[in-house]
Amino acid sequence: MGLVLARPARMLGVEPFFAELIAGIEEGLAGEERSLLLHVVPDHRTEIAAYRRWAGGSMVEAVIVVNLIVDDPRPAVLLELGIPAVALGGSPTGMPLSNVWIDDARAMRDAVDYLVGLGHTRLGRVSGPAELDHTRARSVAFDSESSRWRVQHATAEGDYSEESGRAATLSLLSRDEPPSAVVYDNDIMAMAGLAAAADVGVSVPGGLSLLAWDDSTLCRLSNPALSAMTLDVYAMGSQVAQAVLNMLAGGPITAYMAPLPRLSARASTAAASLAVPPAPAALEVPPGPRF
Repeated sequence: MGLVLARPARMLGVEPFFAELIAGIEEGLAGEERSLLLHVVPDHRTEIAAYRRWAGGSMVEAVIVVNLIVDDPRPAVLLELGIPAVALGGSPTGMPLSNVWIDDARAMRDAVDYLVGLGHTRLGRVSGPAELDHTRARSVAFDSESSRWRVQHATAEGDYSEESGRAATLSLLSRDEPPSAVVYDNDIMAMAGLAAAADVGVSVPGGLSLLAWDDSTLCRLSNPALSAMTLDVYAMGSQVAQAVLNMLAGGPITAYMAPLPRLSARASTAAASLAVPPAPAALEVPPGPRF
């Protein structure tokens, strides 16, 4: 089975998500004496070129597509090449191939409801890249649920890296009315946000509550431990492998729902203070794009 990851290779060494996902896929395939061919590339154009090479050389039985984007061209290319494929992500209906989908919208609503329930009326979010399908689903849910509760909300876009997590956090904290709670789209950016808050003298959770996504050992070992939307990524990887095996056995196109991420409340979230300290007047935001 082939898996092409279009992301910086250096991120694989620091981001737990894909390590756990790959381990789960390998475990699911091992019982059928199949293995995973992993290829890391810089962008989707190079990823599609890899699919064309694989099709010409009959190198893989099937591929697993991850990080679906808005108007993603890859499913159509794979259908054209005749390579069986399963996607991680997408929607429960209308997909041209089998997929394992996550209800990111419902999970984001749960995250917003939790923070509002703690009394937070100014929410921030550090998102992943805007073109990703699951980022869009979370963004729409974050905006709509925050509006439903009539709380202020703002989003700063990151790229899942430590650097972008820090820059986006400082951008949110530099606002005239900074958030009292921030939701992050992954654990790395949340850890960077925790460090950035400490650097500018904002206490967590006294002055700022932080909530990460996906959860990991990093979240549990941080100080304070990070609250997170917990997803069993390893089990989801096994579910993806089973979807691939079902497809190769002649099964129909099917949308499999991954378990809903659950909220794990830890020490980084607390009831909103009656008077959240304002952003420091001399807050220095590092060079780069403002969010």
